[in-house]
Amino acid sequence: MTDILIVEDDKAISHLIAGTLSREGFRCVCAMDGEEGLARFDEKVFDLVLLDLMLPKYSGFELLEYMRPTGTPVIILSAMGQVQDRIRGLKMGADDYLVKPFQIGELLARIESVLRRTLRNTKLVCRDVTVDPEARIAWKAGQPVDLTVKEFDLLVVLLRHSNVALTRAFLYEQVWAEEYTGETRTLDNHIQRLRRKLGFTDTIQTVPRMGYRLWNPGKEGT
Repeated sequence: MTDILIVEDDKAISHLIAGTLSREGFRCVCAMDGEEGLARFDEKVFDLVLLDLMLPKYSGFELLEYMRPTGTPVIILSAMGQVQDRIRGLKMGADDYLVKPFQIGELLARIESVLRRTLRNTKLVCRDVTVDPEARIAWKAGQPVDLTVKEFDLLVVLLRHSNVALTRAFLYEQVWAEEYTGETRTLDNHIQRLRRKLGFTDTIQTVPRMGYRLWNPGKEGT
């Protein structure tokens, strides 16, 4: 299922978008200001962010700058319709810019367009390992790697948060979709198998008393 983060401080607009997208089969998380949007964004991996610009606490431009290194697609939704605002947002890395007020049908069309483009073209790379999340294939030095479902999901989460120290709770809840109770063996065993299969002994680093970090010097940290 596609996960979408909606950062919009107008409750009516936020509820309209979330309700419509939920009926279309998307899974939505809503944030009502920039600070909450930042917190929700750090909690899990999203396939797309719908981002208002005029937000309390942190502006949409500030959030866009923070999100850009992760490669997460962003569609700006804003009443700021001046050409210079649209140019600034697109130059900062937004994938599309929709001026309020807009028709919900147009928003759906733009979401589908961005997702088709980004999900089709986005591959994750670290050293000699390349991962296609949509096709669910991983290659090492050009050769397919045999990964289990959970190993693959764990690798994708690590790659999408390259260079960031991730807690065991975050990783477990992202991959197993269950509340983390403190049991570490399952996650640790999957990490060990990924290290062995990918030759990532030094690439997937243990962060003492916290969790793990995938060190990817070729990718800017988040």
